[in-house]
Amino acid sequence: MPNYLLAVHVNPAELSEEEMERSVAEVDALNAEMQAAGVWVFAGGLHPAESARVVRAVASGEILTTDGPFGESKEQMAGFWILDAADTDAAAGWARKATVACRGPVEVRPFHDQPEA
Repeated sequence: MPNYLLAVHVNPAELSEEEMERSVAEVDALNAEMQAAGVWVFAGGLHPAESARVVRAVASGEILTTDGPFGESKEQMAGFWILDAADTDAAAGWARKATVACRGPVEVRPFHDQPEA
């Protein structure tokens, strides 16, 4: 089955501490449901965007490193799942549950096909 990335985007300023705690509990339950269904490959929550470091090559060939988030957006990537789902519709079904648990949009993207080992 193909692998899919479910990327969670949230605006941390919109979530109270209590709402964040409820979200964490719901995500834990969703992780257990995904594992029981056999689709869960890997998942991870991320530290706040302020902890990021961006490394980029510029036209001069120089490599620049900056602290802080890549984009100047209120919504930041907060975490992700890697799922082994039958198809995009199946992955989107899990994303519907994830968006409720995470209180933010969840982007579903397939990985490029991997060559058979």
